[in-house]
Amino acid sequence: MPGRSRSLSRASRLFPDGFAYGAAAGLAVDLLVGDPRRGHPVAVFGRAAAAVERRLHHDHRGWGALHTAVCAGSTVALGALAARAVRKRPAAAVALTAASVWAVVGGTTLGREARAIGGALAAGDLEVARERLPHLCGRDPQSLDGPAMARAVVESVAENTSDAVVGALFWGAVAGVPGLVGFRAVNTLDAMVGHRSPRHRRFGWASARLDDVAGWPGARLTAVLATVAGGNPRGAVRAWRADAAKHPSPNAGPVEASFAGALGVRLGGTLSYGGRVEHRPVLNGEGRPVEVADIDRAVRLSRRVTGLTLAACVGGRLLGYALKRRNA
Repeated sequence: MPGRSRSLSRASRLFPDGFAYGAAAGLAVDLLVGDPRRGHPVAVFGRAAAAVERRLHHDHRGWGALHTAVCAGSTVALGALAARAVRKRPAAAVALTAASVWAVVGGTTLGREARAIGGALAAGDLEVARERLPHLCGRDPQSLDGPAMARAVVESVAENTSDAVVGALFWGAVAGVPGLVGFRAVNTLDAMVGHRSPRHRRFGWASARLDDVAGWPGARLTAVLATVAGGNPRGAVRAWRADAAKHPSPNAGPVEASFAGALGVRLGGTLSYGGRVEHRPVLNGEGRPVEVADIDRAVRLSRRVTGLTLAACVGGRLLGYALKRRNA
């Protein structure tokens, strides 16, 4: 046992709070099992947030800001209390981080859903693809043909790599468990009330703006890592610089543009959300139209970005600890 004790001691000096072990374990669990079919923590949060909305909803930005503060604030507070409870127990802290990472990331399920749609499209079964598309994004599947669905899947893989993986890991590296669960809460609130429907145009304003702020660093990190991990770095940089600002979302723009350039495909154009037609600018106009095979390429790029994100977040924390010790 003395040898094991020395190994644990060296490990605790290298990773003082166990974030690296917990994050790696959480990603491993997600890779092995994905999201549960029932009782997912994000779904539980969504039901609670919907219940709060029923109590607080008014067509007013102030009430929407209160809804955001209650839902996101209580989630961060619970995460902070849990982290505080295990801060003197390294094994429990690692387990809590692992459970939190598994709960908030969704990379494996994202890839499975994307590939399931790709398989249906490859088999020529558009009806099955249309049935599954709402599991991945909010577009109206009945208005889309095969190539348009393939494009929608690639765009969703790109955007959700940032929202469901990179952004969460970034805030986990910055703020630990409260950062992990807080980011996911904000992102979920944006998906629930942040869209511009008549009911949520004012009420969801605060959630949408907070999601823009929280997602800003993760989106840029995703774009950088997609450029590094993709097969066409020059194309990714060119598309990012030329087209990202044209996108209506300040965070989806860099992510989708860099993915488009890295994959050599053309994204953007006309799409439909709940009967509302939007004409978005084309991203990477020099690329070719998306093909079904590009769905698998996008999923593999997303996985490479996930691995690089873990390395970057762990490296950033190690650098932070080194600077603290140096200045102590």
